[in-house]
Amino acid sequence: MDSTPGSPGGSSRVEAKLLNEASVMVPNLTEDRHKGQAGRIGVIGGSMEYSGAPYFAAISALRVGCDLSHVFCCKEAGPVIKSYSPELIVHPVLDLDNAISYIKPVLSRLHVLVIGPGLGRDPKVLHTVACIIDHCRHNTVDQKKPLVIDADGLHLITEQPELVVDYPGGLVLTPNAVEFTRLASSILRESWSPAPESKADNLMALASCLGPRTVIVLKGSQDLVASPHHILPATGAGSGRRCGGQGDLLSGSLGTFLCWALVAGRDVECKIFPEITSQRMVVAAYGACRLTKECNRRAFTIHGRSMLVTDMIDQIHNSFEALFGQ
Repeated sequence: MDSTPGSPGGSSRVEAKLLNEASVMVPNLTEDRHKGQAGRIGVIGGSMEYSGAPYFAAISALRVGCDLSHVFCCKEAGPVIKSYSPELIVHPVLDLDNAISYIKPVLSRLHVLVIGPGLGRDPKVLHTVACIIDHCRHNTVDQKKPLVIDADGLHLITEQPELVVDYPGGLVLTPNAVEFTRLASSILRESWSPAPESKADNLMALASCLGPRTVIVLKGSQDLVASPHHILPATGAGSGRRCGGQGDLLSGSLGTFLCWALVAGRDVECKIFPEITSQRMVVAAYGACRLTKECNRRAFTIHGRSMLVTDMIDQIHNSFEALFGQ
């Protein structure tokens, strides 16, 4: 079996190195740190129909270890999300006529944006989100801000791929097989078959089309993490339970890992890939994938068929400690 990072059949030795690299990125909890240094994450999503998804993403980012977690949602979702947890900073402005004027001043304080959980497809809201991405691309203060895009955020960039092509700050997409098929059709201009033998080439081709600072996580029974030149499996036992919200746990966790990779871990020398920014993004995505699978495994052991994503979130601490040792 090929043990190089470029093969989906990468060896356990390579995966052990990846876990170690992810562990090194985790900031130490020393007494000289102040609030915000371990990450300030913004989740953009939350609509009349979907208030759970942005909560799951934002609270997962906090549970993994970021210091502050913001949610930018539609007005009707705001009170509901606030009622779930007092830990989140909720901005119910996403569907206002002048939403962007409320959101822009906060963006400069955030390290990473997670776009899509519970977003919905209201054209007015999607236009606001497109303006946010465009602002992050062109504004000198926010130009290096990484984006994690999932769910209806992927629908937006399927319709308007120019929003993220060659995005300068780092881009991680987290599609499932259906979402990836739509992305490939829109961006690669060709149909895509989810046949196992074609996955690697299609993933790297899509990442390459989107730019050198792009990583794609294809979610499945075995997640695949791809950059334009490398692809890795994120193995690890999960379970057969596929309750809603697991992708939100992944995207929120990934937001925190990505912050650590590009901010807290900027002085760490990483050795698996030659492209330092792309490499750290791959390691961050790998760490989040493994953590999500481990949360699934542990929660399923306890709750079985009754397992919910809230049960998985309860397992973040133990799973994190088991994988990353701190």
